[in-house]
Amino acid sequence: MTEHGADGGRYPELAGKVAVVTGAAKGIGRGIASRLNAEGMTVVAADIDGATLATTVAALRSAGAEALAFTGDLREAAVIDRLFRETVERFTTVDVLVNNAADLRRRRLLDEHADLLDLQLATNIRSPYLCSQRAAAIMRRHGGGSIINISSVGALRAHHRGFPYDVTKGAINAMTLAMAIDLGEYGIRVNAIGPGVTFKGGRGVDEAERRVTEERIPLRRSGTVDDMAAMVAFLASSESSYVTGQVIYVDGGITAQLSPPGPGALEKDSRQIESLERNETP
Repeated sequence: MTEHGADGGRYPELAGKVAVVTGAAKGIGRGIASRLNAEGMTVVAADIDGATLATTVAALRSAGAEALAFTGDLREAAVIDRLFRETVERFTTVDVLVNNAADLRRRRLLDEHADLLDLQLATNIRSPYLCSQRAAAIMRRHGGGSIINISSVGALRAHHRGFPYDVTKGAINAMTLAMAIDLGEYGIRVNAIGPGVTFKGGRGVDEAERRVTEERIPLRRSGTVDDMAAMVAFLASSESSYVTGQVIYVDGGITAQLSPPGPGALEKDSRQIESLERNETP
């Protein structure tokens, strides 16, 4: 967890505000919840994995943070309604929404994956759409807020074997722009970050392969959960008060290059990146 502390956060204006973070049990979502808590925010951490979520929230509370665990399947509109109803009942408002929950699996177009397509349309598009709609209604009543979507480099430059995931993340980018335009008059800013290869700190990654992949990233390293969380904190803060409708790629320069260096890089990097992306913090 990032060590800032409620009294020593980078953005003191966030202290005492309320954030809802979906997919918060592990990985990038856990890192975001931790960073916002460290800024002094109250975090409602939502995830379908109740057991892992309980461990995450217990760790946040042991660090002195105020956090609430919400377990539920956000593909269901009734569960989303319950999430925001319980948040308002407990904490009065929602100042920040981070739409992080997603299914990360990828296939070739001609592979059979109709069930995965339906699941990702529900998880990666419909859920953040409805969460944003519910949060924006609350934010409008309270004078504004910040919605931050978690996209992917695959929304801009497709992965090799990127279906249907990249399609859903392209939709997230379009949704970010459309919502920013629609909600600006209410003081609600909507932005997204696109993580590149992100090492989440767990087990099961071949370190030799990881180093090869990192040599093909312009900054020569994988991103970290803290890298992603830092950008989310900035977009939640008043330091970004004139930033809306933007997709910011936190990717070490991956999207800036036409192709990675080295023979056979495309196919090999695809396998290695998938290995890193499957790696999650327990």
